[in-house]
Amino acid sequence: MIKNELKDTLYPTCPIRNILSRVGDKWSMLVLITLNGHGVMRFNELRRNIPDISQKMLSEVLKALEADDLVSRKVYAEVPPRVEYKLTERALTLIPLIEGLIDWALSNMDDIMESRKQYLLK
Repeated sequence: MIKNELKDTLYPTCPIRNILSRVGDKWSMLVLITLNGHGVMRFNELRRNIPDISQKMLSEVLKALEADDLVSRKVYAEVPPRVEYKLTERALTLIPLIEGLIDWALSNMDDIMESRKQYLLK
């Protein structure tokens, strides 16, 4: 579950533990990368682009990312209400790091899977 609390109460001021507990969860990076690829998106557009995320989890992730000023939320006074999400300037500085991790994962996935297979055979 995404919370505004630190997960590691022993080291509450550790920036690495603090930030990685937020952006290193299962969904945050996917939301950030999806928004980066599309610019401004509405909630249901995000859900369509990340089909295995539940509505509740997407809502929680967006709130957590908004709390960290990584996503901005704009509400339009319309009927029905329209809400749009986009990356903030802070998030745009994080995107190259996430893209580097994605590139690394793509380059190493086959070898890692082979290493796991060999490890299980020991």
